[in-house]
Amino acid sequence: MVAREQFESELALMKQKVIHLAEGAKQQLQDSVSALYQADTKFAGEVIEADKKLDKMDLDINETAILLIAKQQPVASDLRKLIVAIRLSTDLERMADNAKNIARSTTHLGDNHGMEIPKSLGDMRDVALRMIDLAILAYKQEDISLARELSELDDQIDTMYSNGLQSLLEETVTNPQKIQFIMQIAFCGRFIERFGDHLTNIAESIMYLVKGESLNLNE
Repeated sequence: MVAREQFESELALMKQKVIHLAEGAKQQLQDSVSALYQADTKFAGEVIEADKKLDKMDLDINETAILLIAKQQPVASDLRKLIVAIRLSTDLERMADNAKNIARSTTHLGDNHGMEIPKSLGDMRDVALRMIDLAILAYKQEDISLARELSELDDQIDTMYSNGLQSLLEETVTNPQKIQFIMQIAFCGRFIERFGDHLTNIAESIMYLVKGESLNLNE
Protein backbone atom coordinates (compact mmCIF):
# COMPACT_ATOMS: atom_id res chain seq x y z
CA MET A 1 0.00 0.00 0.00
CA VAL A 2 1.42 3.40 -1.05
CA ALA A 3 1.80 6.17 1.52
CA ARG A 4 -1.30 8.10 0.40
CA GLU A 5 -3.53 5.04 0.50
CA GLN A 6 -2.18 4.16 3.95
CA PHE A 7 -2.92 7.67 5.20
CA GLU A 8 -6.46 7.62 3.81
CA SER A 9 -7.02 4.25 5.46
CA GLU A 10 -5.86 5.69 8.80
CA LEU A 11 -8.16 8.70 8.37
CA ALA A 12 -11.11 6.40 7.69
CA LEU A 13 -10.29 4.33 10.78
CA MET A 14 -10.08 7.53 12.84
CA LYS A 15 -13.54 8.54 11.63
CA GLN A 16 -14.95 5.15 12.64
CA LYS A 17 -13.44 5.54 16.11
CA VAL A 18 -15.17 8.91 16.51
CA ILE A 19 -18.49 7.43 15.39
CA HIS A 20 -18.04 4.54 17.81
CA LEU A 21 -17.42 7.01 20.63
CA ALA A 22 -20.58 8.92 19.63
CA GLU A 23 -22.60 5.71 19.77
CA GLY A 24 -21.13 5.03 23.20
CA ALA A 25 -22.11 8.48 24.46
CA LYS A 26 -25.62 7.91 23.13
CA GLN A 27 -25.89 4.61 24.99
CA GLN A 28 -24.66 6.26 28.18
CA LEU A 29 -27.39 8.89 27.99
CA GLN A 30 -30.05 6.26 27.36
CA ASP A 31 -28.86 4.10 30.24
CA SER A 32 -28.32 6.91 32.74
CA VAL A 33 -31.82 8.34 32.29
CA SER A 34 -33.33 4.86 32.37
CA ALA A 35 -31.55 4.20 35.67
CA LEU A 36 -32.91 7.50 36.99
CA TYR A 37 -36.52 6.67 36.09
CA GLN A 38 -36.17 3.14 37.45
CA ALA A 39 -34.49 4.36 40.67
CA ASP A 40 -31.90 1.66 40.02
CA THR A 41 -28.58 2.49 41.70
CA LYS A 42 -26.97 -0.76 40.52
CA PHE A 43 -27.71 0.16 36.91
CA ALA A 44 -26.44 3.68 37.59
CA GLY A 45 -23.21 2.22 38.95
CA GLU A 46 -22.74 0.30 35.71
CA VAL A 47 -23.12 3.55 33.75
CA ILE A 48 -20.49 5.20 35.92
CA GLU A 49 -18.11 2.28 35.41
CA ALA A 50 -18.71 2.22 31.63
CA ASP A 51 -17.51 5.81 31.39
CA LYS A 52 -13.93 4.63 31.88
CA LYS A 53 -14.05 2.81 28.54
CA LEU A 54 -15.18 5.98 26.75
CA ASP A 55 -12.40 7.97 28.42
CA LYS A 56 -9.89 5.51 26.96
CA MET A 57 -11.48 5.82 23.52
CA ASP A 58 -11.16 9.60 23.69
CA LEU A 59 -7.50 9.32 24.68
CA ASP A 60 -6.83 6.87 21.85
CA ILE A 61 -8.40 9.17 19.26
CA ASN A 62 -6.42 12.17 20.47
CA GLU A 63 -3.11 10.30 20.59
CA THR A 64 -3.64 8.74 17.16
CA ALA A 65 -4.59 12.08 15.56
CA ILE A 66 -1.60 13.87 17.05
CA LEU A 67 0.70 11.07 15.87
CA LEU A 68 -0.69 11.29 12.33
CA ILE A 69 -0.23 15.07 12.28
CA ALA A 70 3.39 14.65 13.40
CA LYS A 71 4.16 11.82 10.96
CA GLN A 72 2.26 12.94 7.88
CA GLN A 73 2.31 16.73 8.25
CA PRO A 74 -1.03 16.92 6.39
CA VAL A 75 -2.29 20.11 4.82
CA ALA A 76 -5.68 21.70 4.16
CA SER A 77 -8.62 19.27 4.22
CA ASP A 78 -6.66 16.34 5.63
CA LEU A 79 -5.46 18.44 8.55
CA ARG A 80 -9.02 19.62 9.20
CA LYS A 81 -10.18 16.02 9.39
CA LEU A 82 -7.68 15.30 12.14
CA ILE A 83 -8.40 18.52 14.02
CA VAL A 84 -12.14 17.86 13.86
CA ALA A 85 -11.65 14.28 15.08
CA ILE A 86 -9.92 15.68 18.18
CA ARG A 87 -12.61 18.32 18.70
CA LEU A 88 -15.47 15.87 18.30
CA SER A 89 -13.82 13.35 20.57
CA THR A 90 -13.46 15.96 23.30
CA ASP A 91 -17.12 16.99 23.09
CA LEU A 92 -18.28 13.37 23.01
CA GLU A 93 -16.21 12.50 26.08
CA ARG A 94 -17.74 15.43 27.94
CA MET A 95 -21.21 14.33 26.86
CA ALA A 96 -20.47 10.92 28.36
CA ASP A 97 -19.35 12.68 31.55
CA ASN A 98 -22.73 14.40 31.73
CA ALA A 99 -24.44 11.02 31.44
CA LYS A 100 -22.19 9.74 34.23
CA ASN A 101 -23.28 12.70 36.35
CA ILE A 102 -26.94 11.78 35.83
CA ALA A 103 -26.08 8.29 37.07
CA ARG A 104 -24.41 9.83 40.11
CA SER A 105 -27.58 11.77 40.87
CA THR A 106 -29.44 8.46 40.78
CA THR A 107 -27.06 7.01 43.35
CA HIS A 108 -27.55 10.10 45.53
CA LEU A 109 -31.32 9.62 45.42
CA GLY A 110 -31.03 5.93 46.29
CA ASP A 111 -33.17 2.93 45.38
CA ASN A 112 -36.93 3.19 45.55
CA HIS A 113 -37.01 6.79 46.75
CA GLY A 114 -40.73 6.95 45.94
CA MET A 115 -40.55 10.24 44.05
CA GLU A 116 -41.90 10.76 40.54
CA ILE A 117 -39.30 11.80 37.97
CA PRO A 118 -40.68 14.63 35.79
CA LYS A 119 -41.66 13.66 32.27
CA SER A 120 -39.73 16.68 30.97
CA LEU A 121 -36.39 14.92 31.58
CA GLY A 122 -37.45 12.06 29.34
CA ASP A 123 -38.59 14.52 26.70
CA MET A 124 -35.25 16.32 26.85
CA ARG A 125 -33.43 13.02 26.58
CA ASP A 126 -35.43 12.06 23.48
CA VAL A 127 -34.45 15.28 21.70
CA ALA A 128 -30.81 14.81 22.71
CA LEU A 129 -30.85 11.27 21.29
CA ARG A 130 -32.25 12.61 18.02
CA MET A 131 -29.43 15.13 18.00
CA ILE A 132 -26.79 12.42 18.45
CA ASP A 133 -28.19 10.39 15.57
CA LEU A 134 -28.27 13.51 13.41
CA ALA A 135 -24.72 14.44 14.40
CA ILE A 136 -23.43 10.98 13.47
CA LEU A 137 -25.16 11.17 10.08
CA ALA A 138 -23.90 14.71 9.45
CA TYR A 139 -20.35 13.64 10.27
CA LYS A 140 -20.54 10.50 8.12
CA GLN A 141 -21.88 12.42 5.13
CA GLU A 142 -20.08 15.71 5.85
CA ASP A 143 -23.46 17.41 5.44
CA ILE A 144 -23.67 20.98 6.76
CA SER A 145 -27.43 21.20 6.29
CA LEU A 146 -27.86 18.36 8.78
CA ALA A 147 -25.35 20.02 11.09
CA ARG A 148 -27.40 23.24 11.12
CA GLU A 149 -30.47 21.30 12.27
CA LEU A 150 -28.62 20.42 15.47
CA SER A 151 -28.69 24.04 16.58
CA GLU A 152 -32.47 24.17 16.15
CA LEU A 153 -32.92 21.03 18.22
CA ASP A 154 -30.63 22.43 20.90
CA ASP A 155 -32.94 25.44 21.15
CA GLN A 156 -35.78 23.01 21.92
CA ILE A 157 -33.77 21.44 24.74
CA ASP A 158 -32.91 24.87 26.13
CA THR A 159 -36.58 25.84 26.22
CA MET A 160 -37.58 22.54 27.82
CA TYR A 161 -34.86 22.93 30.45
CA SER A 162 -35.90 26.49 31.26
CA ASN A 163 -39.56 25.50 31.62
CA GLY A 164 -38.72 22.44 33.68
CA LEU A 165 -36.44 24.40 35.98
CA GLN A 166 -39.18 26.95 36.58
CA SER A 167 -41.57 24.18 37.58
CA LEU A 168 -39.00 22.72 39.96
CA LEU A 169 -38.39 26.10 41.59
CA GLU A 170 -42.13 26.51 42.12
CA GLU A 171 -42.26 23.07 43.70
CA THR A 172 -39.60 23.99 46.26
CA VAL A 173 -42.08 26.56 47.62
CA THR A 174 -44.96 24.12 48.00
CA ASN A 175 -42.87 21.05 48.93
CA PRO A 176 -39.79 22.24 50.84
CA GLN A 177 -39.33 18.73 52.26
CA LYS A 178 -38.43 17.56 48.76
CA ILE A 179 -35.59 20.06 48.28
CA GLN A 180 -32.81 17.44 47.96
CA PHE A 181 -34.79 15.47 45.39
CA ILE A 182 -35.64 18.62 43.44
CA MET A 183 -31.99 19.69 43.41
CA GLN A 184 -30.85 16.37 41.95
CA ILE A 185 -33.55 16.53 39.26
CA ALA A 186 -32.52 20.09 38.41
CA PHE A 187 -28.92 18.90 38.10
CA CYS A 188 -30.02 16.12 35.73
CA GLY A 189 -31.87 18.63 33.56
CA ARG A 190 -28.73 20.73 33.40
CA PHE A 191 -26.63 17.71 32.43
CA ILE A 192 -28.95 16.92 29.51
CA GLU A 193 -28.98 20.59 28.50
CA ARG A 194 -25.17 20.46 28.40
CA PHE A 195 -25.46 17.43 26.12
CA GLY A 196 -27.24 19.65 23.61
CA ASP A 197 -24.59 22.35 23.92
CA HIS A 198 -21.81 19.89 23.12
CA LEU A 199 -23.77 18.62 20.12
CA THR A 200 -24.02 22.19 18.87
CA ASN A 201 -20.24 22.38 19.20
CA ILE A 202 -20.05 19.22 17.11
CA ALA A 203 -22.26 20.84 14.47
CA GLU A 204 -19.83 23.78 14.32
CA SER A 205 -16.90 21.37 13.97
CA ILE A 206 -18.59 19.56 11.09
CA MET A 207 -19.21 22.87 9.34
CA TYR A 208 -15.54 23.76 9.84
CA LEU A 209 -14.59 20.38 8.38
CA VAL A 210 -16.63 21.00 5.23
CA LYS A 211 -16.24 24.74 4.72
CA GLY A 212 -12.97 25.48 6.46
CA GLU A 213 -14.63 28.29 8.43
CA SER A 214 -15.30 28.64 12.15
CA LEU A 215 -18.95 29.49 12.85
CA ASN A 216 -20.83 30.09 16.10
CA LEU A 217 -24.26 28.46 16.10
CA ASN A 218 -24.96 29.57 19.67
CA GLU A 219 -25.38 33.22 18.68
